[in-house]
Amino acid sequence: MSLISRDHSVVWHPFTQRGMAGDPLPVVSAKGAWLGLEGGRKILDAISSWWCNTLGHSHPELVQAAEEQLRRLDHVIFASCTHEPAVSLAEAIIRDAPNGYGKVFFSDNGSTACEVAIKLAVQLFANRGERGRSRIVALEGAYHGDTFGAMSAGARGLFSAPFEGLLFHVDRLSTEGSEQDRKRLAELCAQGDVAAFIFEPLVQGAGGMRMYSPEVLDGYLETCRRHGVVTIADEVMTGFGRTGPLFASSRLRVAPDVLCLSKGLTGGTMPLALTVVRDALFEEFVSNDHSRTFFHGHTFTGHPVACAVARRALELTASAECSRDRERIFRSHQQFSERLRGFPNAREVRVCGTILALNVAGSGGTGYSSTSTRGAQRFFLERGVLLRPLGDVLYVMPPYCASNDDLGLAYGAIEEFLRSAR
Repeated sequence: MSLISRDHSVVWHPFTQRGMAGDPLPVVSAKGAWLGLEGGRKILDAISSWWCNTLGHSHPELVQAAEEQLRRLDHVIFASCTHEPAVSLAEAIIRDAPNGYGKVFFSDNGSTACEVAIKLAVQLFANRGERGRSRIVALEGAYHGDTFGAMSAGARGLFSAPFEGLLFHVDRLSTEGSEQDRKRLAELCAQGDVAAFIFEPLVQGAGGMRMYSPEVLDGYLETCRRHGVVTIADEVMTGFGRTGPLFASSRLRVAPDVLCLSKGLTGGTMPLALTVVRDALFEEFVSNDHSRTFFHGHTFTGHPVACAVARRALELTASAECSRDRERIFRSHQQFSERLRGFPNAREVRVCGTILALNVAGSGGTGYSSTSTRGAQRFFLERGVLLRPLGDVLYVMPPYCASNDDLGLAYGAIEEFLRSAR
């Protein structure tokens, strides 16, 4: 029996409508920027397998780090124990992250990293005796994950509609940073009940690869700082070089209080997430009063193997060679974006670091319900490229090891699709 047939019998896939989707790709191997399928065919992974596989699949140094750590220490409870891989990773993150963070809280995925950040902000004020200070502010079009707190912080829509009555209210600001937005944020903060402002710096991923300027965020962050509001940078997607620098928030003049990290943290090889905070925030939880404890954790928190892999992945990502690769991809994207301007159905062509995105115009509307990219995923797979549109948005977000020829294959497939979709 084929892998696909066995899959259909037992597996429920995420973000997939079985009544509409075709067969899943039967992936049996992966190396660098390429996936190997059952039967021997190869497919270019032009989206870094859910945006996380930054360094390429089966990177030998990450494989070695995992193997060596697995032989020494596979797993241990992290509530009352520690281990070298977690401490070493925390030290490295604090050293390499911008703006002076002091403590690292471990979890296992991006949604949870954001969930932890929101809970920390709310409990911070509860520990101070300000239990009514729990309002959250976020951006329009945001996506912060699929757990209930992260889902509440994200924009309402198709993903969250069945749970609307269970989600807490969130106030929204635009990514335009208009005078009206700035005034509204100041008014909200002045009421004294805003606990946190959470945002994806520079690029909103699942919201359609929307890109916006750091100056917009700096204006919002200045207001939040004046009012003591906790500011949370969701760098789950933008971190580890995706927008160019190691962290997108390094381009901000006003530093956020909290960083949420995952995806490229381990080079996309293993689940791991971090919520990185300033020492001053951590100290507010230190007490002889047990009720001030942050009661949050997971069985596999601080997993030693994932931490060892992440430590090596950070070294590789911060290397001069990786930086050159990211710059090469950025320049290639910029050149291709100029070619795309010749296609009348390619709208809002945009580039940030190693991310290239465009909206495909058509008669089927915009957003996730758009039909302008219907059949696009199958179209690209037939041409040997894995691309997964976000509604009417096509994007390329390759592993940093993708060669110029790899990029050319993805670009050529996009041009062919745009010509066929006219």
